[in-house]
This record gives sequence, C-alpha cells and structure tokens, in this order.
Amino acid sequence: MADPYIIPHRLDDPELIGFWTIDEFAGMIVPFTWGILSQHIFIGIIVAFGAWFALRKAKAGRASSWVAHAAYWYLPAGLLGLKATPPSHCRLLAG
Repeated sequence: MADPYIIPHRLDDPELIGFWTIDEFAGMIVPFTWGILSQHIFIGIIVAFGAWFALRKAKAGRASSWVAHAAYWYLPAGLLGLKATPPSHCRLLAG
C-alpha cells in the first residue's frame, strides 16, 4: 500500500510541474499557448523549449527566486501586484 503522504527527500527541493520548476513552466506555457492560438504549434513548441533553455541558463548558479527578484527590479510596479513592498525606484526610505 502506498504511503498517502509525500515527504521530500531534501527540504530545499523546489516545487515541480512535471520536470520543470514553476517559473520554467510559466516561461514555457506562454509561447506554447501562442503557438496553439495562432495555429503554429511546432513553432510554439520550439520557442517554448528555447525559452526554457534560456531561462535555465539564466538561473544557473543563482537563487530559485532570482526571476521574481529581477521582475520586481526591472518591470513596472503594478505588473507583479505587490502591495506591501515599496517601488523599486525608491532608494531612500524614511523610517
């Protein structure tokens, strides 16, 4: 009988969807969805795996939340929907 509880072998393992981490999967699903909607499925698959490979190389040797930190720093403030954090362009905070 299988154990109903899944215990990770290491505590630092990221959550996976299939073989990919959540941010890699999100980076793949956008071009793949575009490929399906524009009826260019093979081009969407190729671009999705290219995006996955580029994202994997960009994350190599960095923290798993590196993509979220870069998005906070470089993208507009309202895009991530973070309400408890100050805008990234504010360098000096009072208090």
